[in-house]
Amino acid sequence: MSIPNATPATSNITVRRGDPLVVVSNVEKHYGDFHALKNIDLTVDRGEVVVVIGPSGSGKSTLCRTINRLETITTGTITIDGKELPKEGKALATLRADVGMVFQSFNLFSHLTILENVTLGPIKVKKMKKADAEAEAKVLLERVGVAHQASKLPAQLSGGQQQRVAIARALAMKPKVMLFDEPTSALDPEMINEVLDVMVGLAQDGMTMIVVTHEMGFARKAADRVVFMADGQIVEQASPDEFFTAPKSDRAKDFLSKLITH
Repeated sequence: MSIPNATPATSNITVRRGDPLVVVSNVEKHYGDFHALKNIDLTVDRGEVVVVIGPSGSGKSTLCRTINRLETITTGTITIDGKELPKEGKALATLRADVGMVFQSFNLFSHLTILENVTLGPIKVKKMKKADAEAEAKVLLERVGVAHQASKLPAQLSGGQQQRVAIARALAMKPKVMLFDEPTSALDPEMINEVLDVMVGLAQDGMTMIVVTHEMGFARKAADRVVFMADGQIVEQASPDEFFTAPKSDRAKDFLSKLITH
């Protein structure tokens, strides 16, 4: 699938595949009496695309949000590139810059232009010169197919275009890993593919990605591994072919049978 107006081979992603980049170890998460995450162990290697699926309320988004400490964990550890996630302060902000995040809602600043949205982080956090940040932002906006919209405000763009800008904004920080929390769930059906196309391109470029999604076609096409969650636990994980053709757990079989019959 091609991305409109995107230029090939503009990746600034350097890949050293194979060594662990994100390590989630014995993680538990409680909201009062509610046990949201139960003994989660997950290792994501550099350059790997892991797609997390499962029924609503299974803990997928909570897990995604703990990886850059938008949600605190009750017990356990999470490390990014060998460094444990700090609890707060400047060290957390520094480590968070290595973790790009794309949400359901686009979270763009409505009063800033598209170009300003993408350059804000590099200028404020990475202390880049404005001209350098703008030059890099234009390359990224070209890559996600919205370069011609750079001077517009977010409200002037479609939902699909805004989400592609959100991806460019996250990439502008040169993250080591990208987290996607249901990135297409707020989009109209015809806009979903334009966002998934960009994500497939990132996967092909070797970006380490953890993607929470209901889009099984994306999981089949782009994932190196599918992680299936239910009731706050990782129930099983396998390659897409293995998971979709021969799921091992009754919980996964039930989940997939409902997808096929409705």
